Amino acid sequence: MTRTGSAAIHIAVIVSTAFPQQPAPVRMTVAQAVDRALHNFPSIQASTEQVNAALAGIRLARTYYLPSLDALAQFNRATRNNVFGLLLPQTVIPNISGPVLGTNNGSTAWGSTVGVLVSWEPFDFGRRRALVESAEATRSRAERTAQRTEFEVATATAAAFLTLLAGEQTLKAAQAAVDRAQVLVTSVKALVTAQLRPGADLSRADTELDAAETQRMQAERSVDIARATLAEYTGIALKIAELQPAALLGDAPERMAQPAAVANHPAAREQKAVIGESEARLAILGHTYRPIFNLQFAGFARGTGALTNGAALGGVNGLAPTYFNAAAGVTIDFPLLSFPSLRAQESQEAAIERSASATHRQVIIELEAQRSSAEASLAQARNIAAETPKEVADARTGLEQANAQYRSGLATIVAVAEAHRLLTQAEIDDSLAKLAVWRALLELESAQGDITHFLQEASK
Repeated sequence: MTRTGSAAIHIAVIVSTAFPQQPAPVRMTVAQAVDRALHNFPSIQASTEQVNAALAGIRLARTYYLPSLDALAQFNRATRNNVFGLLLPQTVIPNISGPVLGTNNGSTAWGSTVGVLVSWEPFDFGRRRALVESAEATRSRAERTAQRTEFEVATATAAAFLTLLAGEQTLKAAQAAVDRAQVLVTSVKALVTAQLRPGADLSRADTELDAAETQRMQAERSVDIARATLAEYTGIALKIAELQPAALLGDAPERMAQPAAVANHPAAREQKAVIGESEARLAILGHTYRPIFNLQFAGFARGTGALTNGAALGGVNGLAPTYFNAAAGVTIDFPLLSFPSLRAQESQEAAIERSASATHRQVIIELEAQRSSAEASLAQARNIAAETPKEVADARTGLEQANAQYRSGLATIVAVAEAHRLLTQAEIDDSLAKLAVWRALLELESAQGDITHFLQEASK
């Protein structure tokens, strides 16, 4: 390699290090933005893990059908002074077995025991089945919550996309207003220099330019805020997101998606699952007041260094279990006085279930109201979108006439400035009118619980 070639490579490395390449812009339609949000937004991942936890809860509930197997090993060194008498059940004083020696001897001996206990509940009057059904109801509620979360994130992302697109259109109109104001300043300055207009006209033109610049900066601020909101959902850095409007800057489709019952809305289905979860908990309480039957099988062995005559074996005698036993039986346990507390729990859970039912009815009413409001907004937005092109045309004509009258001395700078403002507002109204129809369409489908049709039409 020549010295010149080496120097060129060295310079290229220095330049690339000093000026790192900017990441390529990420172009996305509204459907792609929603897809990114559904894969990246943390609340969706949290809802998914809640579903996984509920699935694990079902597996846990099914383990209640299995028998239990407990093992025990114990080694001790203790005295052996036993007495006649009764001890009420407690967990402090250890049990002692063997004959009453009538002594109070401080000598000790080794003792040991090992054993296993198998317990199994052969029938439970439907309680374990109720536990499994409750776990399945919890899973169903978690799935409905995840679906509602996904729907809300998708809707919010689409709305953020529309907000950013509207901000960009407003910024374009504001920039056009700045350009026109600069042309006005140039024109008025020439007339003032030629002493055809007073200097006050130039001051007014400069004021209009400043106002247009302020409006443009406000529009830029709105765009930056909208970009930050969209980045929150999609995870794409502010500077590299590039919107692809697709059909959103055109006319929205006249054909609407088939109206869906609000009962199928994710929020309504979630609340319905909450009712089912409460009913499942009530079913558990209904199967709780019952006798508990346990089949039990035990095998154990004990060792001792103490003799029945009061003597004690020395060394390590007693550390090895040498006396074996086995047992089998049935234990029946019935907590008779638990009935009042269970009744109180049932009353509490029944109140929770009634509250969930009332909330479900309220959700249905709110969704119906949202749908009616969205239908009215959509109809009005279509009417406005049909009028704004005429508003722009009239404003342009008015500006042309005001400019001509001003140049001929028949109008003041105030009339020209007002015509500029009217045109700017008309252009902003027109640029936002079609987007307002799309937003109303999104609100309508959001109230119906499915925005698939909106995403398909908007991304064409």
